[in-house]
Amino acid sequence: MKKDKNIMVCVTQQKTCERLIKKGKELKDEINGELHVVHVAKEDENFLGNSKQAEAIEYLYGISKSAGADMTVLRSNNVCGAITKFAIDNQVGYIVLGEPPKDCETGSIVDELKEYMKDINFYLVS
Repeated sequence: MKKDKNIMVCVTQQKTCERLIKKGKELKDEINGELHVVHVAKEDENFLGNSKQAEAIEYLYGISKSAGADMTVLRSNNVCGAITKFAIDNQVGYIVLGEPPKDCETGSIVDELKEYMKDINFYLVS
């Protein structure tokens, strides 16, 4: 598949990330691309031991499946690095992310990703 047709949706362990997956599906349907949903968990984080987080990941997994995507959970303490590597390895041309908080004083992960991946189209969902 061509690079410009692959889409990655980055989610956290929150059910509200469903809106990001839906945006990714809209884009997938529009450009006939391949959709990937990705969550990066810290290496020392036991999110499956936390019932609310595990429930949210399971919920998002179901939403991903219904959108025609596989959901991948990556383990890394370098979130930006893991997302960048996944995007390169899977020839991603579009990344869908949640909009960072308005009161974010320091550079957000979105800014960092845009710095590393200048040839990627970013979609920020509020």
